[in-house]
Amino acid sequence: MNPIILKGTIVSAPVLGRLEITPGGYLAAEEGRITGVWPVLPERYAGAPVEDFGDALILQSFTDLHLHAPQYPMLGMGMDLPLLDWLDAYAFPTEARFSDTGYAREVYQKLARELAGHGTTRVCMFSSLHTDATLILMEELERAGITGYVGKVNMDRNGGKDLQETTEESMAETLRWLEESQDFAHIRPILTPRFTPSCTDALMAFLGRLAAERDLPVQSHLSENTAELALVASLHPDCPQYWETYAKFGLWGPKTAMAHCVWSDARERQAMKEAGVTVVHCADSNQNICSGVAPVRVMLDEGLKVALGSDIAGGDHLDMLDVAASAIRASKARRILDGWETEHLTVAEALYLATSAGAAFFGARPGFGPGEPLHALVLDDSQLPKPHPLTPEERVERAVYRRQPGAIRAVWSQGRKIFSAEENG
Repeated sequence: MNPIILKGTIVSAPVLGRLEITPGGYLAAEEGRITGVWPVLPERYAGAPVEDFGDALILQSFTDLHLHAPQYPMLGMGMDLPLLDWLDAYAFPTEARFSDTGYAREVYQKLARELAGHGTTRVCMFSSLHTDATLILMEELERAGITGYVGKVNMDRNGGKDLQETTEESMAETLRWLEESQDFAHIRPILTPRFTPSCTDALMAFLGRLAAERDLPVQSHLSENTAELALVASLHPDCPQYWETYAKFGLWGPKTAMAHCVWSDARERQAMKEAGVTVVHCADSNQNICSGVAPVRVMLDEGLKVALGSDIAGGDHLDMLDVAASAIRASKARRILDGWETEHLTVAEALYLATSAGAAFFGARPGFGPGEPLHALVLDDSQLPKPHPLTPEERVERAVYRRQPGAIRAVWSQGRKIFSAEENG
């Protein structure tokens, strides 16, 4: 098998706040794994085919660590409603449609293709509570070349008549789903109690035992909205804080991803840091449905693990460059709210959160680390007018802030080329 050798302006985010840039450089991989980045191609690759992308940016591909696949059809809808009302009016009725496997197939094929075209190659994704639709989602992501985790949602209360399981059904269907998802090579299961209000104690205890017995990761929501916090407190009066409703059932640890954490105070943040929980910041969603502005700078300064999620369809952008820009804007708003006592995110920091930080949840080393599977994209920004000759840093900034339709020319996931603009018209 020939090595993969890409030539262009190589850009990675190996640490928070610093870009590593090699203009006119070479990124090479053998058997799908990165061997290195060099300004001059090593002699051992003499005569090997090179995909020369000129001056185009070659970036790490993106990780979306929180999104709801069955909400994809309702992107941009219900944005004037607060969280709990939005769930009842839009999200739950839309998700109920995924009892129809034909509809699920149609939607999930489109979603998987769009993710690949936007350069998102790793995901941590919610399905609906429907086992068969969840398996279809995993199949379509696998077919599109996406890697990561998908979870069958568990909810045995507060879902309404069309989107609720009995406790026994939820347990049995979770076991069936786990059994039937064993053959996927790149999409793996993640336990997914929707959030505490959706799951009885019996169901949460079952999921906690399952997580321990099978060493499974966990994803859910935490401290997103003040009305949600009040509801959780009424359901679990024994728990002074929201996070404890997960911890007491064994759903809290280094393999746990918690979306939002907008209202997490110092004690809750410390609990996340001590347990190694990953915070998934979803800036678009938090603003769209008026949940608040998460204190991302404080979380980073305190040493928490933070990554980004599109959170469609509370979020209205699937493109992770848009998500990164939204995270920067939200941090600027938070800086103002904090009386200018905190710093906002930089472009380099946001790019790190959208790539290396999310990839770490899957055990990946940051940047284009030698030995890591190749996850990369090519972004050609040559069609845009320029006010002056741009530095690579300026080009990256503009790629984050300005949507450039058609700019992504190629995408690799786990060493496989999964998107080519030429082949996709």
